[in-house]
Amino acid sequence: MPPPPFGSAGEHQLQQHMGTADRAARFYDQQVRRHLTPEMQEFIGRQAMVFLATADSHGECDASFRAGPPGFVHVIDAQTLAYPEFRGNGVLASAGNMVENPHLGMLFVDFTHHHVGLHVNGVAHLYHDSDLRRLRPGLPTDVAPGRSPEMWVHLTVEEAYIHCSKYIPHLVPAPRPAGRDVSRPKDSDYFTRPRAAY
Repeated sequence: MPPPPFGSAGEHQLQQHMGTADRAARFYDQQVRRHLTPEMQEFIGRQAMVFLATADSHGECDASFRAGPPGFVHVIDAQTLAYPEFRGNGVLASAGNMVENPHLGMLFVDFTHHHVGLHVNGVAHLYHDSDLRRLRPGLPTDVAPGRSPEMWVHLTVEEAYIHCSKYIPHLVPAPRPAGRDVSRPKDSDYFTRPRAAY
């Protein structure tokens, strides 16, 4: 028999063991797509954050987070996304993993309105800003006011599917405080600096 169109060998092995293969097959058939539907594209265009999953060539995993103005993850077409990488701490953990292993998982979650998530998995390539703009002239020019991308992550979509809303909490956005609270430890010290007991 040909392999199932979606899911890993491990998924299918566990589905057989746990007796969920029929239920999983319905999910793959009804929910998983090899491209971004118009509704998925519109959903991504409203999102101001995304969670990333990468792994190096040995399978050592890393989870990360990106945020920006709504739509900072740019939908190029039904098969393609791109998002900017700005100057950070210089470690480049996620991008470094992509150099070794280009598979990238993205999870967009709407915590405020529809309480639903969207998984997008695919193959990532890194581009310098000027190089990707030559390939994709429609790329936005002012993604984050006052910041210039050091590079872009260009994702070719392989699969996209919904994340159930059942356990997504409702969050209310709050304005970010102006300026930095000097009594608060620097980010780099947050988990190492002793604090008073609660």
